[in-house]
Amino acid sequence: MHTRNNKNGGRRIAHKLVCALVVAISTYAVQLSAAAQPAPAAAGKSEMHANVSNDATMKMSKSMDDMQKNMRQIKMSGDLDHDFAMMMRVHHQGAIDMAQAEVDAGKDPTMIMTAKKIIAAQKKEIAQFDDWLKKHSMK
Repeated sequence: MHTRNNKNGGRRIAHKLVCALVVAISTYAVQLSAAAQPAPAAAGKSEMHANVSNDATMKMSKSMDDMQKNMRQIKMSGDLDHDFAMMMRVHHQGAIDMAQAEVDAGKDPTMIMTAKKIIAAQKKEIAQFDDWLKKHSMK
């Protein structure tokens, strides 16, 4: 007999939704990364600058690939709260790595400042996830 308050059933559904959401966000970000082709070097810009841009784009793309690989390696425990913290921790680290590529090689001051804010916010949230995981370790 099904009830509306079936806690385990609700957790399973919520767990599936979180996993689907994380995969969807990651997939969308990879598509954006793949679609973002580095702009050709403008007249007067050095080849070195073009290489820095390409290197930064490659670094950002690698950050995305690494994040997805690391997320796939997390074994789901069935505890939605734990799995959410684990997945989001990796996701946030990916955001930090991508934002760092912008800080290192970006040209637009607004985007660089945004990237720095992202790094600070994501580090704070990772610390919150780490603290929660420490207090709620799976034994």
